[in-house]
Amino acid sequence: MQFSRNFMIICSALLLCSSLTYGQTAGPPAPVAMTPTPTPAPAPAPEYVNLTYLLSVAGPFHTFLNYLESTKIIDTFQSQANNTEQGITIFVPKDDSFKGLKKPSLSNLSDDQLKSLILFHALPKYYALADFNDLSTKGPITTLAGGQYTLNFTDDSGTVHLDSGWSKTKVSSAVHSSDPVAIYQVNKVLLPEAIFGTDIPPTPAPSPAPDISPAADSPSADSKEGGSPSKALPSDSASHRVMKLSIWSHLVLAVLGGLVLLF
Repeated sequence: MQFSRNFMIICSALLLCSSLTYGQTAGPPAPVAMTPTPTPAPAPAPEYVNLTYLLSVAGPFHTFLNYLESTKIIDTFQSQANNTEQGITIFVPKDDSFKGLKKPSLSNLSDDQLKSLILFHALPKYYALADFNDLSTKGPITTLAGGQYTLNFTDDSGTVHLDSGWSKTKVSSAVHSSDPVAIYQVNKVLLPEAIFGTDIPPTPAPSPAPDISPAADSPSADSKEGGSPSKALPSDSASHRVMKLSIWSHLVLAVLGGLVLLF
C-alpha cells in the first residue's frame, strides 16, 4: 500500500511539472514584423525658365528686354511662367521695330501706360502655334495688361496674324515653345487702342507707277521706215527757190552785159 501511494504521488508530480513546462513554452505567438509600404517618389519639379537669358541669346530683342527690366514687368512675366499652371505666351518685337516707330512715339507715355503696353505683348496662358487656329475663332483675346487690352488673331494656312487696332503684324518665327512658356517673334510693336485711341491713321496707299508716254518729237515707226512727206516738202521748196533765184540772177547779169556792149 505504501508503494502504491508513493507511486501515485510521483506520477502526479510529474504530470504537474510537464503541464507547467508546456504552459511556459506554448505562450502567445510573437507578433509578425510588418514591412512598410514604400512611398512613391514625388514628381520632379518643372525646370525654371529664365526669360532674361532666353531673350538675351535668342535674337535681336535688346530693346524689348530693356523695357521689361526698366518697368519691372520681367518679374511679372517670370512669375506667370514659373509659378502658375497656365504658363505664358509672349510676342517679342525685334529691335528694328522700335527704330521704325516714329508716330506715335513711346517717349510721350506715362510710366503706367508704358507698363500696360509691355504687358500687352503677353497672354496669361501657354499657346503652341497649333492653338491659334482655334483661338482665331474666339474673338478678342485678353492680354496680361487687362480686360480692355485685347488682341485679335487670324490663322492663315499656319501663319498667325495679330491685330491690335493700331498694329497689324504676324508671327515670323518661334523663339521658344515648350510648355509652360512660348515666345514668338513679331515684326511690329503692338500698340493698343486703350492707350492711343481709335483714331487710327489709314495705311498709306502705294504710290502709282509713273505713266511713261513717248516724247512728242520722237520719230514714230512710220517716219523711221519711210520718212514723213510733210517734213520733206519744206526742204524741197527751199532748194527750188534757191535755184530759181540763181537762174534769175544770171539772166539779169547777162542782159546788163549785153546792154553795156551795145552802148
